[in-house]
Parts: sequence; C-alpha cells; structure tokens
Amino acid sequence: MAAPTPKTRGANAPSPRDAPGEDSRQGRLGLTFDAFHDYHRELWMRYAHTQVGGRPAAETVVDNACAHLKRDWKHALAQESVSRYAWSLLKEETHRWLGERGLQPLLVGTAAFHAAIAKLLRHDTRDEFTVLEDELGLYSAITELPERQYDVIVLRFVLGEDEENVAEYLGIELATVRSQAQHARRRLARELNLAIEPTETEG
Repeated sequence: MAAPTPKTRGANAPSPRDAPGEDSRQGRLGLTFDAFHDYHRELWMRYAHTQVGGRPAAETVVDNACAHLKRDWKHALAQESVSRYAWSLLKEETHRWLGERGLQPLLVGTAAFHAAIAKLLRHDTRDEFTVLEDELGLYSAITELPERQYDVIVLRFVLGEDEENVAEYLGIELATVRSQAQHARRRLARELNLAIEPTETEG
C-alpha cells in the first residue's frame, strides 16, 4: 500500500516560521524604539530647549529627530552605540533648524546656563565673574570647545546630569566623560583666566 501523499500547502498559506516571525520581529523593533524614545525624550527636550529656545521649537526639533530615528531604527540598532547614533541625529536636526532660520544656539539666554556658571568652574564667590563684561565670555568659550567636550559640558553642568547618565546618553565610557569634562574645564578656565577647583572625581 502506497504511503499517503503529504498534503500540499496552499500557495498563499504562510509557513509556520515566516508569518508570525516577521510580525513578531517588527513588533520587537517597535517596542524597543518606544522604550528608547520614552527614556531619552525628556533629556532631548531639555537639550533642544537650550539650543533653540522655547518649548514649541524644542518639540519640533525633537519630534523631527525622533521621526528620523524611527525610520532608521534597524540601522540604528546595528550601530556600536544606539544612544550615540541617536544623539547625532538630534544634533543634526538642531543644527538644521537653527541654520534654516539663521540663528545661533541660545544656550546663553537660558536659565539653565545662568545656574551652571558657578558649578562649572567650582567657584562659590561671584567676584571673579563680575569682571567679565557679561556671560557671553563663558558662552563663547563653551561654543569653541571640541564637539565631545561641548556635549559633556552641556549635559553635565548646564542640564545637571550625573556622569553615569552622560555616559549613557552619549554612548561613551564613564572614564571618557570624566576626562572630557576635566579637559574642558581646564580649557575654559585658561581662556577666561580663572583658577578652578577640582571636582570630586578629579581628586
């Protein structure tokens, strides 16, 4: 007696591996993006606010950056650091927004910047700062820092993030955050002709 002929799968019937697998994979990608977005958005909004001024403008910048990131999410996941890749997209969108309007970052005009001045160079007295024409001297010095140092200074001192969070947001090692902050503070103090006190991690 001949063996029964196996039933032929219909041409349109999905294979057990393909159909649910693709949907599940897309679902995981979506959930991963949503979680990443939820974790980073508040900090991104604060950063964008220091650059473009005003919540509506910051929301526009962040929304555009997030839309770009979501479109490129598969590519982002393939990067060495998703956080660093996403941060670069946020900065690109910020620069694009400012460039289209012929504007410069508005860091100096924000309350966060004013609150960061004493912390940045670790001075409790303000006498030395009063000899500056105004805070534009420090602002100008910050904007001339190398890109990595600028990011660390803004996140660490202007936005008040701790070193561990800065490392996570920028996708770099904690030791790199500390080193970049130290180099930046020394450079700023040198250019402003101010002495600095070491932070706890600098010893």
